[in-house]
Amino acid sequence: QLQLVESGGGLVQPGGSLRLSCAASGFTLANYAIGWFRQAPGKEREGVSCFVFNSGSVNYADSVKGRFTLSRDNAKDTVYLQMNSLKPEDTAVYYCAARRFALCNLHSTAYNYWGQGTQVTVSS
Repeated sequence: QLQLVESGGGLVQPGGSLRLSCAASGFTLANYAIGWFRQAPGKEREGVSCFVFNSGSVNYADSVKGRFTLSRDNAKDTVYLQMNSLKPEDTAVYYCAARRFALCNLHSTAYNYWGQGTQVTVSS
């Protein structure tokens, strides 16, 4: 069974950092595009970052450029989202998603496998 499992969320003060992980289970992330999304209460799901394993293509939403960095561990089939200089407006449930043979895309409709999400709260 194909699964994505996120972890690493939590409560952090403004200006702090967190690293989220997205681990694939039941499949390898080669040939897949991976997207990170977030959804705050009462708001639509927003694309944060995307990455294509084969090409190395990566993209970030303007709201997180310069603060968030996506990386991968091929051996562990895991993608990481390093989040620095966190702001209260970054508070949301963060999801990773995957689609095979896809391009880097920040639109949620482009992905067909989703993790369960991990809560990130930025508050003093």
